[in-house]
Amino acid sequence: MTTRDPQAPQLARLAGLIADETRAACLLALLDGRAWTAGELARHAGVAASTLSEHLGKLVAGGLLTEERQGRHRYVRLADARVAQLVEDLAAQVGPAADRRPRTLRESSAGSAMARGRTCYDHLAGRLGISVTDALTSRGLLRQDTGFALTDAGLGWFDSAGIRLDRTGRRPLARACLDWTERRPHLAGVAGAALCRHALDAGWCVRIGSERAVKVTDSGERVLFELLGIESSALR
Repeated sequence: MTTRDPQAPQLARLAGLIADETRAACLLALLDGRAWTAGELARHAGVAASTLSEHLGKLVAGGLLTEERQGRHRYVRLADARVAQLVEDLAAQVGPAADRRPRTLRESSAGSAMARGRTCYDHLAGRLGISVTDALTSRGLLRQDTGFALTDAGLGWFDSAGIRLDRTGRRPLARACLDWTERRPHLAGVAGAALCRHALDAGWCVRIGSERAVKVTDSGERVLFELLGIESSALR
């Protein structure tokens, strides 16, 4: 008689939480790192508020989401970076639906914007994230040969750019995250999050639309060229 792995029931429960189209849509939407109201997620998923509330209850109970209430509004967000990594890694295995054509011009534009540049929980993804990662690597600031790691020059670059890296937590300083549109790894971890936060705070990038898409501003194009030699054509 074989002994069942004690983690098997837990893994099955976790897989069951994600194996629902409505719950999967909520998890993907929350990859923008922001808190959404239950009403916003219901409209995004195309279901009734009562139906969405039941799904959110399961995700919160399962530890994938956290919630807070402000007045009559219920806000939810991904529980932590580990959940975001799980969702993004699963999305990368599926990839974009190459055989499905956009139904409307608006949908096509939104898809193009997401592929061009977006946030992946708290770091940059899409062509923008890949361009930044490639530039850091080619300049000897980031190593990818034995996993992602910032070099001494890379640590100095972040300091000189005014981007503070919090090294007090348990989160890795640099981590590879597989990009589901580019099918290549982009920079995540503490460094990826700090760079994304600084890019948004400094106005190098701005959020566009209601999803995760971001756009590099004119000033951002100039700064990224000065700091990393990234041509503006790679960001459009």
